[in-house]
Amino acid sequence: QVQLHESGGGLVQAGGSLRLSCAASVPSFSNYAVAWFRQAAGKEREFVATIIWSGGNTLYADPVKGRFTISRDSAKKTVYLQMNSLNSEDTAVYYCAAAPRFSRNWREWDTWGQGTQVAVSS
Repeated sequence: QVQLHESGGGLVQAGGSLRLSCAASVPSFSNYAVAWFRQAAGKEREFVATIIWSGGNTLYADPVKGRFTISRDSAKKTVYLQMNSLNSEDTAVYYCAAAPRFSRNWREWDTWGQGTQVAVSS
């Protein structure tokens, strides 16, 4: 059973940076896609970025391209989301998710962390 735990959220000023971490307690992540989703108040959960564990391929949602970077540390079984040039529209609860294959639809992901709050002040 895959378990995920996020950390690294907080309050930051517009233009600032944060790094989120997703620690995974799994025997092997090799065939999984790991992604970050976010959910702002009153809005539906949306895809942010994903990484395919075995090959390291990545994909980003258009609003975060060029500002966010997803990466992984295989030895630590941890996925990171480096977020730069943050703005108020990035304010949301950020969730780490894992699944056997990638989908932009959050409903198709079967394992979730508890979420971490990111708040950007303007």
